[in-house]
Amino acid sequence: MNSKCVLALLAATALAGCNLAPKYVRPVGAVPAALPQGGVYPVAATDAPDITRIGWRAFFTDDRLRNTIALGLDNNRDLRIAAANVLQARAQYRIQRADLVPSTTLSGSGTYTNNIQGAAGALGGAAGGGTGGGTGTGTGTGTGGVGAGVGSSSSNLEFYSVNAGFSAFELDLFSRVRNLSRAALEQYFATEEAQRSTRISLIAEIATAWLTYASDQDQLRISQESLKSFEQSLELTRAQFRIGVASELEARQSETSYQTARNDIAVLRTRLAQDKNALDLLVGAPVTTELLPQGLGEGGAALKALPGGITSDVLLRRPDVLQAEHQLIAQNANIGAARAALFPRISLTATLGTISTALSGLFAGGSFTYTGAPSVSLPLFDGGRLRGNVQVAEAQQQAAVSTYERTVQTAFREVADALAQRGTIDEQVSAQTARVNAASVALRISDARYRAGVESFLNTLDSQRTAYAAQQQLVTTRLNRESNLVELYRSLGGGLADDDVEGTRRPGS
Repeated sequence: MNSKCVLALLAATALAGCNLAPKYVRPVGAVPAALPQGGVYPVAATDAPDITRIGWRAFFTDDRLRNTIALGLDNNRDLRIAAANVLQARAQYRIQRADLVPSTTLSGSGTYTNNIQGAAGALGGAAGGGTGGGTGTGTGTGTGGVGAGVGSSSSNLEFYSVNAGFSAFELDLFSRVRNLSRAALEQYFATEEAQRSTRISLIAEIATAWLTYASDQDQLRISQESLKSFEQSLELTRAQFRIGVASELEARQSETSYQTARNDIAVLRTRLAQDKNALDLLVGAPVTTELLPQGLGEGGAALKALPGGITSDVLLRRPDVLQAEHQLIAQNANIGAARAALFPRISLTATLGTISTALSGLFAGGSFTYTGAPSVSLPLFDGGRLRGNVQVAEAQQQAAVSTYERTVQTAFREVADALAQRGTIDEQVSAQTARVNAASVALRISDARYRAGVESFLNTLDSQRTAYAAQQQLVTTRLNRESNLVELYRSLGGGLADDDVEGTRRPGS
Protein backbone atom coordinates (compact mmCIF):
# COMPACT_ATOMS: atom_id res chain seq x y z
CA MET A 1 0.00 0.00 0.00
CA ASN A 2 2.87 2.37 0.74
CA SER A 3 4.34 1.93 -2.73
CA LYS A 4 0.98 2.69 -4.37
CA CYS A 5 0.61 5.93 -2.43
CA VAL A 6 4.14 6.97 -3.37
CA LEU A 7 3.46 6.25 -7.03
CA ALA A 8 0.26 8.30 -6.91
CA LEU A 9 2.07 11.26 -5.37
CA LEU A 10 4.87 11.02 -7.96
CA ALA A 11 2.33 10.98 -10.77
CA ALA A 12 0.62 14.04 -9.30
CA THR A 13 3.94 15.86 -9.10
CA ALA A 14 4.76 14.98 -12.72
CA LEU A 15 1.41 16.25 -13.98
CA ALA A 16 1.22 19.33 -11.77
CA GLY A 17 2.64 21.46 -14.57
CA CYS A 18 -0.42 20.83 -16.77
CA ASN A 19 -2.04 24.28 -16.74
CA LEU A 20 -5.11 24.78 -18.92
CA ALA A 21 -5.32 28.54 -18.44
CA PRO A 22 -4.61 30.62 -21.57
CA LYS A 23 -1.27 32.37 -21.64
CA TYR A 24 -1.68 35.97 -20.51
CA VAL A 25 -0.75 38.66 -23.05
CA ARG A 26 -1.25 42.31 -22.12
CA PRO A 27 -3.62 44.04 -24.58
CA VAL A 28 -1.87 46.69 -26.67
CA GLY A 29 -2.94 49.39 -29.09
CA ALA A 30 -5.78 50.84 -27.03
CA VAL A 31 -4.16 54.31 -27.08
CA PRO A 32 -1.44 56.02 -29.13
CA ALA A 33 2.14 55.43 -28.03
CA ALA A 34 2.75 59.13 -27.37
CA LEU A 35 0.77 61.72 -25.50
CA PRO A 36 -0.59 64.64 -27.57
CA GLN A 37 1.96 67.24 -28.62
CA GLY A 38 1.88 70.53 -30.48
CA GLY A 39 -0.95 73.01 -30.79
CA VAL A 40 -2.42 73.84 -27.40
CA TYR A 41 -0.33 71.17 -25.70
CA PRO A 42 2.69 72.54 -23.84
CA VAL A 43 6.31 71.83 -24.67
CA ALA A 44 7.77 70.22 -21.58
CA ALA A 45 11.15 71.36 -20.36
CA THR A 46 13.84 68.76 -20.85
CA ASP A 47 15.05 69.21 -17.28
CA ALA A 48 11.57 69.02 -15.74
CA PRO A 49 11.20 66.31 -13.09
CA ASP A 50 8.92 63.34 -13.53
CA ILE A 51 6.03 64.31 -11.27
CA THR A 52 4.90 60.69 -11.09
CA ARG A 53 8.03 60.09 -9.01
CA ILE A 54 7.44 63.02 -6.68
CA GLY A 55 5.69 62.31 -3.40
CA TRP A 56 2.73 64.45 -2.46
CA ARG A 57 4.62 66.05 0.44
CA ALA A 58 7.16 67.39 -2.04
CA PHE A 59 4.59 68.29 -4.71
CA PHE A 60 2.44 70.43 -2.42
CA THR A 61 4.48 73.28 -1.01
CA ASP A 62 2.04 74.87 1.46
CA ASP A 63 2.44 73.48 4.98
CA ARG A 64 -1.23 74.00 5.80
CA LEU A 65 -2.28 72.02 2.75
CA ARG A 66 0.21 69.26 3.52
CA ASN A 67 -1.07 68.96 7.08
CA THR A 68 -4.66 68.89 5.86
CA ILE A 69 -3.88 66.07 3.43
CA ALA A 70 -2.05 64.11 6.13
CA LEU A 71 -5.07 64.50 8.41
CA GLY A 72 -7.32 63.20 5.64
CA LEU A 73 -5.11 60.16 5.00
CA ASP A 74 -5.46 59.27 8.68
CA ASN A 75 -9.21 59.81 9.01
CA ASN A 76 -10.99 59.51 5.66
CA ARG A 77 -13.61 56.75 5.82
CA ASP A 78 -13.44 55.82 2.13
CA LEU A 79 -9.74 55.12 2.54
CA ARG A 80 -10.46 53.01 5.60
CA ILE A 81 -13.05 51.03 3.64
CA ALA A 82 -10.48 50.49 0.87
CA ALA A 83 -7.93 49.27 3.42
CA ALA A 84 -10.50 46.87 4.90
CA ASN A 85 -11.26 45.56 1.41
CA VAL A 86 -7.56 44.81 0.96
CA LEU A 87 -7.47 42.86 4.21
CA GLN A 88 -10.58 40.95 3.17
CA ALA A 89 -9.12 40.09 -0.25
CA ARG A 90 -5.84 38.98 1.34
CA ALA A 91 -7.72 36.70 3.77
CA GLN A 92 -9.77 35.28 0.90
CA TYR A 93 -6.57 34.51 -0.99
CA ARG A 94 -5.16 32.71 2.05
CA ILE A 95 -8.33 30.63 2.31
CA GLN A 96 -8.11 29.65 -1.35
CA ARG A 97 -4.37 29.00 -1.20
CA ALA A 98 -4.93 26.56 1.69
CA ASP A 99 -6.45 24.08 -0.79
CA LEU A 100 -2.99 23.58 -2.31
CA VAL A 101 -1.80 21.65 0.73
CA PRO A 102 -3.52 18.83 2.64
CA SER A 103 -5.45 19.86 5.71
CA THR A 104 -4.03 17.55 8.36
CA THR A 105 -5.89 16.72 11.54
CA LEU A 106 -4.95 14.81 14.68
CA SER A 107 -7.56 12.82 16.57
CA GLY A 108 -7.60 10.54 19.57
CA SER A 109 -10.28 8.30 21.02
CA GLY A 110 -10.96 5.84 23.82
CA THR A 111 -13.56 3.07 23.83
CA TYR A 112 -14.93 1.31 26.93
CA THR A 113 -17.29 -1.66 26.43
CA ASN A 114 -18.29 -5.05 27.77
CA ASN A 115 -19.50 -6.28 24.33
CA ILE A 116 -16.88 -8.23 22.43
CA GLN A 117 -18.68 -7.80 19.09
CA GLY A 118 -18.98 -4.06 19.66
CA ALA A 119 -15.37 -3.95 20.72
CA ALA A 120 -14.27 -5.64 17.51
CA GLY A 121 -16.27 -3.08 15.48
CA ALA A 122 -14.83 -0.20 17.47
CA LEU A 123 -11.36 -1.63 16.95
CA GLY A 124 -11.86 -1.80 13.20
CA GLY A 125 -13.25 1.76 13.06
CA ALA A 126 -10.41 3.17 15.13
CA ALA A 127 -7.79 1.44 13.03
CA GLY A 128 -9.40 2.75 9.83
CA GLY A 129 -9.37 6.35 11.02
CA GLY A 130 -13.15 6.52 10.94
CA THR A 131 -13.39 5.41 7.30
CA GLY A 132 -15.08 2.06 7.81
CA GLY A 133 -16.53 -0.35 10.36
CA GLY A 134 -16.37 -4.11 10.87
CA THR A 135 -13.35 -5.85 12.27
CA GLY A 136 -10.90 -3.53 10.60
CA THR A 137 -8.94 -6.41 9.02
CA GLY A 138 -8.47 -4.48 5.76
CA THR A 139 -6.42 -1.71 7.30
CA GLY A 140 -3.08 -3.50 7.15
CA THR A 141 -2.39 -3.07 10.85
CA GLY A 142 -0.28 -5.11 13.19
CA THR A 143 -2.85 -6.19 15.79
CA GLY A 144 -1.08 -8.87 17.82
CA GLY A 145 -1.32 -6.95 21.08
CA VAL A 146 -4.88 -5.90 20.34
CA GLY A 147 -6.02 -9.41 19.57
CA ALA A 148 -4.91 -10.55 22.97
CA GLY A 149 -7.12 -7.92 24.51
CA VAL A 150 -10.13 -9.06 22.48
CA GLY A 151 -9.68 -12.64 23.54
CA SER A 152 -9.38 -11.75 27.21
CA SER A 153 -11.85 -13.21 29.68
CA SER A 154 -12.44 -9.79 31.23
CA SER A 155 -15.99 -8.52 30.77
CA ASN A 156 -14.87 -4.88 30.47
CA LEU A 157 -12.73 -3.98 27.44
CA GLU A 158 -10.77 -0.80 26.70
CA PHE A 159 -9.37 0.45 23.38
CA TYR A 160 -7.30 3.61 22.70
CA SER A 161 -6.26 5.08 19.38
CA VAL A 162 -4.40 8.11 18.00
CA ASN A 163 -4.61 9.03 14.28
CA ALA A 164 -3.18 11.78 12.10
CA GLY A 165 -4.06 12.26 8.44
CA PHE A 166 -5.93 14.17 5.76
CA SER A 167 -9.20 13.63 3.99
CA ALA A 168 -10.10 14.08 0.31
CA PHE A 169 -6.99 16.06 -0.63
CA GLU A 170 -7.21 16.86 -4.34
CA LEU A 171 -4.16 16.00 -6.41
CA ASP A 172 -4.07 19.08 -8.63
CA LEU A 173 -3.17 17.30 -11.88
CA PHE A 174 -4.71 19.92 -14.17
CA SER A 175 -4.02 23.00 -11.98
CA ARG A 176 -7.66 23.61 -11.10
CA VAL A 177 -6.86 24.47 -7.50
CA ARG A 178 -3.72 26.35 -8.51
CA ASN A 179 -5.67 28.52 -10.95
CA LEU A 180 -8.33 29.27 -8.35
CA SER A 181 -5.54 30.31 -6.00
CA ARG A 182 -4.00 32.50 -8.73
CA ALA A 183 -7.35 34.15 -9.40
CA ALA A 184 -7.75 34.92 -5.69
CA LEU A 185 -4.20 36.31 -5.59
CA GLU A 186 -4.84 38.62 -8.57
CA GLN A 187 -8.09 39.81 -7.03
CA TYR A 188 -6.12 40.63 -3.89
CA PHE A 189 -3.62 42.60 -5.97
CA ALA A 190 -6.49 44.38 -7.75
CA THR A 191 -8.03 45.36 -4.43
CA GLU A 192 -4.68 46.67 -3.26
CA GLU A 193 -4.38 48.81 -6.39
CA ALA A 194 -7.93 50.05 -5.79
CA GLN A 195 -6.79 51.24 -2.37
CA ARG A 196 -3.87 53.08 -3.96
CA SER A 197 -6.19 54.66 -6.52
CA THR A 198 -8.51 55.76 -3.72
CA ARG A 199 -5.53 57.29 -1.94
CA ILE A 200 -4.42 59.30 -4.98
CA SER A 201 -7.95 60.50 -5.67
CA LEU A 202 -8.37 61.50 -2.02
CA ILE A 203 -5.17 63.57 -2.07
CA ALA A 204 -6.32 65.35 -5.23
CA GLU A 205 -9.84 65.94 -3.89
CA ILE A 206 -8.59 67.37 -0.60
CA ALA A 207 -6.17 69.67 -2.43
CA THR A 208 -8.88 70.85 -4.84
CA ALA A 209 -11.35 71.48 -2.01
CA TRP A 210 -8.71 73.39 -0.05
CA LEU A 211 -7.87 75.53 -3.08
CA THR A 212 -11.57 76.15 -3.76
CA TYR A 213 -11.99 77.41 -0.21
CA ALA A 214 -9.00 79.73 -0.73
CA SER A 215 -10.47 81.00 -4.00
CA ASP A 216 -13.82 81.75 -2.41
CA GLN A 217 -12.02 83.67 0.34
CA ASP A 218 -10.56 85.92 -2.37
CA GLN A 219 -13.94 86.25 -4.05
CA LEU A 220 -15.51 87.30 -0.75
CA ARG A 221 -12.80 89.88 -0.16
CA ILE A 222 -13.31 91.35 -3.65
CA SER A 223 -17.08 91.50 -3.16
CA GLN A 224 -16.72 93.22 0.21
CA GLU A 225 -14.33 95.82 -1.21
CA SER A 226 -16.60 96.40 -4.20
CA LEU A 227 -19.60 96.75 -1.89
CA LYS A 228 -17.91 99.67 -0.15
CA SER A 229 -17.20 101.33 -3.49
CA PHE A 230 -20.75 100.74 -4.72
CA GLU A 231 -22.15 102.05 -1.43
CA GLN A 232 -20.23 105.29 -1.79
CA SER A 233 -21.48 105.67 -5.34
CA LEU A 234 -25.04 104.96 -4.24
CA GLU A 235 -24.93 107.57 -1.50
CA LEU A 236 -23.48 110.09 -3.95
CA THR A 237 -26.06 109.53 -6.67
CA ARG A 238 -28.94 109.60 -4.19
CA ALA A 239 -27.72 112.92 -2.81
CA GLN A 240 -27.34 114.31 -6.31
CA PHE A 241 -30.78 113.04 -7.26
CA ARG A 242 -32.33 114.79 -4.26
CA ILE A 243 -30.85 118.14 -5.30
CA GLY A 244 -31.65 117.55 -8.97
CA VAL A 245 -28.09 117.16 -10.24
CA ALA A 246 -28.39 113.44 -11.13
CA SER A 247 -31.28 111.56 -12.68
CA GLU A 248 -33.25 108.76 -11.05
CA LEU A 249 -31.81 106.39 -13.68
CA GLU A 250 -28.30 106.93 -12.36
CA ALA A 251 -29.46 106.41 -8.77
CA ARG A 252 -31.28 103.17 -9.66
CA GLN A 253 -28.38 101.77 -11.64
CA SER A 254 -26.03 102.60 -8.80
CA GLU A 255 -28.36 100.76 -6.44
CA THR A 256 -28.39 97.77 -8.81
CA SER A 257 -24.61 97.43 -8.55
CA TYR A 258 -24.76 97.80 -4.77
CA GLN A 259 -27.44 95.12 -4.35
CA THR A 260 -25.55 92.79 -6.70
CA ALA A 261 -22.49 92.99 -4.48
CA ARG A 262 -24.64 92.42 -1.38
CA ASN A 263 -26.09 89.28 -2.96
CA ASP A 264 -22.63 88.04 -3.98
CA ILE A 265 -21.40 88.41 -0.39
CA ALA A 266 -24.33 86.40 0.97
CA VAL A 267 -23.81 83.69 -1.66
CA LEU A 268 -20.06 83.51 -0.98
CA ARG A 269 -20.54 83.22 2.77
CA THR A 270 -22.83 80.28 2.17
CA ARG A 271 -20.36 78.81 -0.31
CA LEU A 272 -17.49 79.12 2.15
CA ALA A 273 -19.50 77.26 4.79
CA GLN A 274 -20.27 74.54 2.23
CA ASP A 275 -16.62 74.43 1.17
CA LYS A 276 -15.66 73.88 4.80
CA ASN A 277 -18.24 71.12 5.15
CA ALA A 278 -16.96 69.40 2.00
CA LEU A 279 -13.39 69.65 3.25
CA ASP A 280 -14.36 68.22 6.64
CA LEU A 281 -16.06 65.28 4.94
CA LEU A 282 -13.04 64.53 2.76
CA VAL A 283 -10.65 64.80 5.69
CA GLY A 284 -12.92 62.78 7.94
CA ALA A 285 -12.40 65.20 10.83
CA PRO A 286 -12.95 68.92 11.50
CA VAL A 287 -10.33 71.06 9.77
CA THR A 288 -9.13 73.68 12.23
CA THR A 289 -8.84 77.36 11.36
CA GLU A 290 -5.04 77.13 11.47
CA LEU A 291 -5.13 74.72 8.50
CA LEU A 292 -7.53 76.80 6.39
CA PRO A 293 -6.16 79.22 3.77
CA GLN A 294 -6.83 82.95 4.00
CA GLY A 295 -6.85 83.34 0.23
CA LEU A 296 -5.54 81.95 -3.02
CA GLY A 297 -3.48 84.93 -4.10
CA GLU A 298 -1.33 84.18 -7.11
CA GLY A 299 -1.17 80.47 -6.28
CA GLY A 300 2.01 78.63 -5.48
CA ALA A 301 0.55 75.81 -3.35
CA ALA A 302 2.05 73.16 -5.66
CA LEU A 303 5.08 72.67 -7.91
CA LYS A 304 4.64 74.16 -11.36
CA ALA A 305 7.16 71.97 -13.20
CA LEU A 306 5.76 70.20 -16.24
CA PRO A 307 6.51 66.51 -16.74
CA GLY A 308 9.26 66.00 -19.27
CA GLY A 309 9.72 63.28 -21.87
CA ILE A 310 6.79 61.07 -20.85
CA THR A 311 4.96 58.60 -23.09
CA SER A 312 1.63 56.85 -22.77
CA ASP A 313 3.45 53.95 -21.09
CA VAL A 314 3.34 55.98 -17.89
CA LEU A 315 -0.40 55.34 -17.82
CA LEU A 316 0.23 51.63 -17.32
CA ARG A 317 1.59 52.46 -13.86
CA ARG A 318 -1.63 54.13 -12.75
CA PRO A 319 -3.29 52.15 -9.95
CA ASP A 320 -6.67 51.98 -11.69
CA VAL A 321 -5.01 50.56 -14.82
CA LEU A 322 -3.05 48.03 -12.74
CA GLN A 323 -6.27 47.11 -10.97
CA ALA A 324 -7.97 46.36 -14.30
CA GLU A 325 -4.95 44.33 -15.43
CA HIS A 326 -4.93 42.18 -12.28
CA GLN A 327 -8.64 41.52 -12.75
CA LEU A 328 -7.93 40.46 -16.34
CA ILE A 329 -5.22 38.03 -15.18
CA ALA A 330 -7.66 36.65 -12.59
CA GLN A 331 -10.20 35.95 -15.34
CA ASN A 332 -7.50 34.11 -17.31
CA ALA A 333 -6.92 31.89 -14.30
CA ASN A 334 -10.66 31.29 -13.93
CA ILE A 335 -10.74 29.95 -17.48
CA GLY A 336 -8.03 27.43 -16.52
CA ALA A 337 -10.01 26.34 -13.45
CA ALA A 338 -13.19 25.93 -15.51
CA ARG A 339 -11.40 23.89 -18.16
CA ALA A 340 -9.76 21.67 -15.54
CA ALA A 341 -13.21 20.80 -14.16
CA LEU A 342 -13.86 18.89 -17.41
CA PHE A 343 -11.11 16.37 -16.56
CA PRO A 344 -10.92 13.65 -13.91
CA ARG A 345 -10.46 14.77 -10.33
CA ILE A 346 -8.23 12.60 -8.14
CA SER A 347 -8.29 12.89 -4.37
CA LEU A 348 -6.51 11.04 -1.60
CA THR A 349 -7.45 10.22 1.98
CA ALA A 350 -4.70 8.87 4.24
CA THR A 351 -4.13 8.37 7.95
CA LEU A 352 -1.32 7.17 10.19
CA GLY A 353 -2.00 6.08 13.74
CA THR A 354 -1.69 3.64 16.56
CA ILE A 355 -4.19 1.51 18.49
CA SER A 356 -3.94 -0.45 21.72
CA THR A 357 -6.03 -1.99 24.48
CA ALA A 358 -3.97 -0.09 27.03
CA LEU A 359 -3.18 3.61 27.15
CA SER A 360 0.46 2.82 27.95
CA GLY A 361 0.74 0.59 24.89
CA LEU A 362 -0.29 3.13 22.26
CA PHE A 363 3.27 3.54 21.00
CA ALA A 364 4.43 -0.02 21.70
CA GLY A 365 5.50 -2.34 18.95
CA GLY A 366 2.72 -3.87 16.87
CA SER A 367 0.21 -1.06 17.42
CA PHE A 368 0.97 0.90 14.22
CA THR A 369 -1.89 1.43 11.69
CA TYR A 370 -2.26 3.20 8.34
CA THR A 371 -4.90 3.72 5.69
CA GLY A 372 -4.76 5.03 2.13
CA ALA A 373 -7.86 5.66 0.04
CA PRO A 374 -7.35 7.31 -3.36
CA SER A 375 -10.47 8.12 -5.37
CA VAL A 376 -11.18 9.28 -8.92
CA SER A 377 -14.24 11.11 -10.21
CA LEU A 378 -14.91 11.78 -13.87
CA PRO A 379 -17.86 13.87 -15.09
CA LEU A 380 -19.92 11.90 -17.60
CA PHE A 381 -23.14 13.83 -18.13
CA ASP A 382 -24.13 17.11 -16.49
CA GLY A 383 -26.38 18.69 -19.09
CA GLY A 384 -23.57 20.97 -20.35
CA ARG A 385 -23.05 22.67 -17.00
CA LEU A 386 -19.25 22.38 -16.99
CA ARG A 387 -18.86 23.53 -20.58
CA GLY A 388 -21.22 26.38 -19.80
CA ASN A 389 -18.91 27.36 -16.94
CA VAL A 390 -16.02 27.48 -19.39
CA GLN A 391 -18.01 29.72 -21.75
CA VAL A 392 -18.95 32.01 -18.86
CA ALA A 393 -15.30 32.29 -17.83
CA GLU A 394 -14.24 33.06 -21.41
CA ALA A 395 -16.94 35.73 -21.77
CA GLN A 396 -15.87 37.30 -18.46
CA GLN A 397 -12.28 37.33 -19.71
CA GLN A 398 -13.34 39.13 -22.89
CA ALA A 399 -15.23 41.68 -20.82
CA ALA A 400 -12.14 42.13 -18.62
CA VAL A 401 -10.06 42.85 -21.74
CA SER A 402 -12.49 45.56 -22.81
CA THR A 403 -12.57 46.97 -19.28
CA TYR A 404 -8.79 47.15 -19.22
CA GLU A 405 -8.65 48.89 -22.61
CA ARG A 406 -11.38 51.35 -21.60
CA THR A 407 -9.51 52.13 -18.37
CA VAL A 408 -6.35 52.89 -20.36
CA GLN A 409 -8.31 55.05 -22.80
CA THR A 410 -9.93 56.96 -19.93
CA ALA A 411 -6.52 57.54 -18.36
CA PHE A 412 -5.16 58.80 -21.71
CA ARG A 413 -8.08 61.20 -22.09
CA GLU A 414 -7.66 62.56 -18.53
CA VAL A 415 -3.94 63.24 -19.04
CA ALA A 416 -4.54 64.74 -22.50
CA ASP A 417 -7.25 67.06 -21.15
CA ALA A 418 -5.03 68.18 -18.28
CA LEU A 419 -2.13 68.86 -20.67
CA ALA A 420 -4.42 70.77 -23.05
CA GLN A 421 -5.52 73.11 -20.28
CA ARG A 422 -1.98 73.35 -18.95
CA GLY A 423 -0.80 74.55 -22.37
CA THR A 424 -3.03 77.63 -22.33
CA ILE A 425 -3.76 78.33 -18.65
CA ASP A 426 -0.77 80.63 -18.14
CA GLU A 427 -1.87 82.68 -21.15
CA GLN A 428 -5.36 82.91 -19.67
CA VAL A 429 -4.01 84.11 -16.32
CA SER A 430 -1.82 86.67 -18.07
CA ALA A 431 -4.74 87.95 -20.14
CA GLN A 432 -7.02 88.17 -17.11
CA THR A 433 -4.36 90.00 -15.11
CA ALA A 434 -3.95 92.53 -17.91
CA ARG A 435 -7.71 92.87 -18.11
CA VAL A 436 -7.92 93.68 -14.38
CA ASN A 437 -5.19 96.28 -14.72
CA ALA A 438 -6.89 97.87 -17.72
CA ALA A 439 -10.28 97.87 -15.99
CA SER A 440 -8.76 99.49 -12.88
CA VAL A 441 -7.16 102.25 -14.96
CA ALA A 442 -10.37 102.76 -16.91
CA LEU A 443 -12.29 103.10 -13.62
CA ARG A 444 -9.91 105.77 -12.32
CA ILE A 445 -10.11 107.73 -15.58
CA SER A 446 -13.89 107.44 -15.75
CA ASP A 447 -14.26 108.58 -12.14
CA ALA A 448 -11.94 111.55 -12.74
CA ARG A 449 -13.85 112.58 -15.89
CA TYR A 450 -17.15 112.31 -14.01
CA ARG A 451 -15.89 114.47 -11.15
CA ALA A 452 -14.63 116.98 -13.74
CA GLY A 453 -18.10 117.05 -15.30
CA VAL A 454 -16.88 115.69 -18.65
CA GLU A 455 -19.14 112.62 -18.71
CA SER A 456 -22.12 111.16 -16.87
CA PHE A 457 -21.99 108.87 -13.88
CA LEU A 458 -23.36 106.01 -15.98
CA ASN A 459 -19.91 105.52 -17.54
CA THR A 460 -18.38 105.36 -14.07
CA LEU A 461 -20.93 102.74 -12.97
CA ASP A 462 -20.17 100.68 -16.07
CA SER A 463 -16.43 100.88 -15.33
CA GLN A 464 -17.06 99.76 -11.74
CA ARG A 465 -19.02 96.72 -12.89
CA THR A 466 -16.37 95.84 -15.47
CA ALA A 467 -13.55 96.05 -12.91
CA TYR A 468 -15.55 93.98 -10.42
CA ALA A 469 -16.25 91.23 -12.98
CA ALA A 470 -12.62 91.23 -14.16
CA GLN A 471 -11.32 90.70 -10.61
CA GLN A 472 -13.75 87.85 -10.03
CA GLN A 473 -12.76 86.16 -13.29
CA LEU A 474 -9.07 86.49 -12.47
CA VAL A 475 -9.57 84.61 -9.19
CA THR A 476 -11.50 81.89 -11.04
CA THR A 477 -8.74 81.56 -13.65
CA ARG A 478 -6.07 81.30 -10.94
CA LEU A 479 -8.08 78.55 -9.29
CA ASN A 480 -8.29 76.73 -12.63
CA ARG A 481 -4.51 76.93 -12.94
CA GLU A 482 -3.91 75.47 -9.48
CA SER A 483 -6.58 72.81 -9.94
CA ASN A 484 -5.06 71.87 -13.29
CA LEU A 485 -1.71 71.18 -11.62
CA VAL A 486 -3.44 68.92 -9.11
CA GLU A 487 -5.37 67.11 -11.86
CA LEU A 488 -2.24 66.61 -13.94
CA TYR A 489 -0.50 65.19 -10.89
CA ARG A 490 -3.42 62.84 -10.18
CA SER A 491 -4.00 61.70 -13.77
CA LEU A 492 -0.33 60.75 -14.16
CA GLY A 493 -0.56 58.55 -11.08
CA GLY A 494 1.42 60.75 -8.69
CA GLY A 495 1.10 60.62 -4.96
CA LEU A 496 2.55 57.22 -4.07
CA ALA A 497 6.23 58.04 -3.71
CA ASP A 498 6.16 58.95 -0.02
CA ASP A 499 7.39 56.75 2.78
CA ASP A 500 4.01 56.80 4.51
CA VAL A 501 2.13 54.97 1.76
CA GLU A 502 -0.25 52.62 3.50
CA GLY A 503 -0.86 49.21 2.07
CA THR A 504 -0.27 45.57 2.66
CA ARG A 505 2.86 43.72 1.69
CA ARG A 506 2.30 41.44 -1.27
CA PRO A 507 3.13 37.76 -0.96
CA GLY A 508 6.61 37.11 -2.18
CA SER A 509 7.58 40.80 -2.18
